[in-house]
Amino acid sequence: MVTRKPARWSGSDQALRAVQVAFDVELAVMDAIRTAAFHNNLSTSDQIRQVLDLSVSTRPKRPRLTVSLTAHDYALLAQRYGLDEGDRLAIKERVTQDLIRFAGSTRTR
Repeated sequence: MVTRKPARWSGSDQALRAVQVAFDVELAVMDAIRTAAFHNNLSTSDQIRQVLDLSVSTRPKRPRLTVSLTAHDYALLAQRYGLDEGDRLAIKERVTQDLIRFAGSTRTR
């Protein structure tokens, strides 16, 4: 049986063939790439592509921060916020508020 993919996924064929590459470099190199990416409003991946003179997506990216949370992390956060640990959306909203407060407190330093 051949499974056909939805037409809306056809644009992801090239991305699916891409291979992520990790570079073991000293801290000074990582800091330089991250700093340049920050100042150029790019992801570190896009900054590396720019350094290597490779194409960089011109599509606007949604600015966002990511973190991996385990089930245990959600349980701790739910307890901290007085929420049900299954209500991950409410937990995410509270974490977002904490991050916004953190950003505000660093601006006043």
